[in-house]
Amino acid sequence: MKTLKRILTRYTKWLWSILAPLGIWGVFVVAAIDGSFLGLPMDAIVAGYVYQDRSKFLLYVILASAGSAVGSSVLYLVGYLGGETVLRRRMSSQRFEKIHRSFDQHKFWALMFPAMLPPPTPFKLFVLAAAVFEMNFGHFLLAIFAGRFVRFLILSLLTIRYGKGVVDLVAHVFRTHLHWTLGILGALILLAVLVRQLRRRNRDSRNN
Repeated sequence: MKTLKRILTRYTKWLWSILAPLGIWGVFVVAAIDGSFLGLPMDAIVAGYVYQDRSKFLLYVILASAGSAVGSSVLYLVGYLGGETVLRRRMSSQRFEKIHRSFDQHKFWALMFPAMLPPPTPFKLFVLAAAVFEMNFGHFLLAIFAGRFVRFLILSLLTIRYGKGVVDLVAHVFRTHLHWTLGILGALILLAVLVRQLRRRNRDSRNN
């Protein structure tokens, strides 16, 4: 256990030594790399930036969200050029069809929802699915940005309130209460969709 902690400590110091010369743009670069192929501890990095300079927390959230959207474009290209084969290899046919139906019904929410969730959510599979199921590229970028923005904003506010240790707390809650977490987030998204539809109906009735 001590050896593992020593390795993690060295890895963290090495990572921050690379990010330091990049300034505020470091969080954008890391998010872009994480969004493509190489997974990085984004929550810990965003929390670290916010903890060091709380006055810029909203800027870090925006940069991390934008970087994630830009980096995910690489996987979108892979999916567009033939990602269905990769996708089918990584999931059962039942799950493939389930995700296909969700993208057919609500493409934006089908991608934004997974973008909000922390690991171990297989987010990159949903990114590939968005391309395979021909999601509009502009909507693709917006869905990832919006999902990541919600995730990093909540993380940043918790970091400001409780410190960097909140990353471990969030990970523990997500692992031990996965169904409750997904249920609450799903309910919030469903509520947002219903409110949006009601507002649209009210506007239509007024116009008529």
